[in-house]
Amino acid sequence: MAPTTIERSEPVSMRSSNLPPTVFWRIREALPRPLVWTLASISILAPLVLWLLATRLGLAPPLFLPTPAAVLEALGRLWADGTLQQDIAASLLRVMAGFLLALVISVPLGILMGTFPSIQWLTEPFIGLVRYMPAAAFIPLLILWLGLGELPKIALIFIGTLFFNTLMVADAVKFVPNDWIAAAYTLGSRRLQVLFTVISPAVLPSVIDAARVNLAASWNLVIISELVAATSGLGFRILKAQRFLRTEEIFAGLIVIGLIGVALDLSFRLLRHWICPWVEGSQTR
Repeated sequence: MAPTTIERSEPVSMRSSNLPPTVFWRIREALPRPLVWTLASISILAPLVLWLLATRLGLAPPLFLPTPAAVLEALGRLWADGTLQQDIAASLLRVMAGFLLALVISVPLGILMGTFPSIQWLTEPFIGLVRYMPAAAFIPLLILWLGLGELPKIALIFIGTLFFNTLMVADAVKFVPNDWIAAAYTLGSRRLQVLFTVISPAVLPSVIDAARVNLAASWNLVIISELVAATSGLGFRILKAQRFLRTEEIFAGLIVIGLIGVALDLSFRLLRHWICPWVEGSQTR
């Protein structure tokens, strides 16, 4: 009788090496840098080519879809007279003021909520209720309470960022392994030492990621606030262009908003890479 053959399961790395070679469909693996740049270029150039073809073929009148050349001309005109720089500065100052104020409160509060169940039950029911209220719905109240100046715009960004960022930080704390906390206690650490030397450093990468995500929300909120009551800012510039049917200026404002958003996002990615270099080797973003 022939001896029984026992089949052993191969590791994932061995099985994947027996599959047909592929680069595009890799799962959670780094792509070759030339392919990365090629795909990124296609992502940007493809919509531009479609936009150019649509305007050249006359698929939409210029009032609804201006040509890329008209948008570039509007960007140059707004930059030359200093209007664009003033609007960018006004919007950025509002975002930074409201966003940083929200971070100062939400990060320590979120860490405390994720660490101490007592703090969680004391604060999460209220935060869970308020976070479902659209921030834009507070605009009438903020104007009524704070007037038409800068304070209601900053307060809107603060409200729209605070609660979401708090809950995201609190959830990040819950993923800190209990073994780390137990080891710290075994080595003689006290409660505050565990909080500041184990939990806080462990959640730092997630805190930066949460801030990066919520900064996009803050950037959207400042545009909304400037559409309601403002005399400067990118949102105000878009609304003014709409009133005078200057569609090319609307497109110009949208492009500037997108470029600034990408720059802010990349800044937070670089900040995480600089402060938490160990994260890059353990996970793919």
